[in-house]
Amino acid sequence: MRDDFRAGGALVFPGMSPTRFQDSAKFMLVNPVARRLVAEADDALGYSLVDRYREADGDYSEYAQVAFLVNCLALAAWAQDRFDPEPGLCVGPSFGGKTAAAHTGVLDFADAVRLTAGWARLLESWFAENHHDVVTHSFTRVPRPELDRVLAELDERGEWYEISCQVDEDFHMVSLRATVLDWLGKRLRSVGGLPLYTMRPPMHASVFAPLRERAEQELFAPLTFHDPRIPVIADQDGSLLTTGDQVRTMLLDGFVRPVRWPVVVEALRSHGVGRLYVAGPDSLFGRVPVTTRNFDVVAVDPRTALQPVRRSLAA
Repeated sequence: MRDDFRAGGALVFPGMSPTRFQDSAKFMLVNPVARRLVAEADDALGYSLVDRYREADGDYSEYAQVAFLVNCLALAAWAQDRFDPEPGLCVGPSFGGKTAAAHTGVLDFADAVRLTAGWARLLESWFAENHHDVVTHSFTRVPRPELDRVLAELDERGEWYEISCQVDEDFHMVSLRATVLDWLGKRLRSVGGLPLYTMRPPMHASVFAPLRERAEQELFAPLTFHDPRIPVIADQDGSLLTTGDQVRTMLLDGFVRPVRWPVVVEALRSHGVGRLYVAGPDSLFGRVPVTTRNFDVVAVDPRTALQPVRRSLAA
């Protein structure tokens, strides 16, 4: 493993956000690295990823998730010769953790593809039978003191909730029962907050411990986890991970522990990181103020990668 991670920046694989098939497919079919990875994914899955993705409904289908993984890895490879120097740290908040594991060699690519597909199928089957009424709701413009007052009111009402993600100082995701959403939205607006979107299935809450156990038995047990070629920063607490077992635990803990992005930012700063390369379509972690005021953020997305390279003409 390289030990010079203090030099250069860090590579960030973003959490997954809804992406149009047309935008993803264009990059997958044009970029040579993406085409190669798609072919390898087809072999691992036993079906045509692009064909299934084209026909799928929903933003987070099994096929959309594998396509997102493929594109993020291809974008990192496309930009490899543009890193100066190559990033010596890697982080992947939420969904990006699986991509980080593949990029750093913790998981072989085929295993990362199978894990991603199996993960999506497991979530679908699990939440069809359990926690039917639980969602994860995101909102911004609510500083923590105000949020604590709102959550105290939920306590008074006897409602269950958990903070599933802290994106910025005033940007959070909370898991709770769907029947409370209307009340929560009105209450957040009353303190100047901006409710954003509601995720189904929910994520990152301790009540999903049985789901974590099932994932470990069914998805993780057959896989081999290698030590990463560069360290990985854990998205839950900012710790430096240097072994395959540590990254394995981080991925499993993603079922039950919240993402704490400001803590990750502080950890990156403590390692001397000043630049982040965000490889993949990103509408969240690379864009919030806690990121942009602390780092020079370089977006490595399909639109950038598909632009023609301008070459200077000799006089």
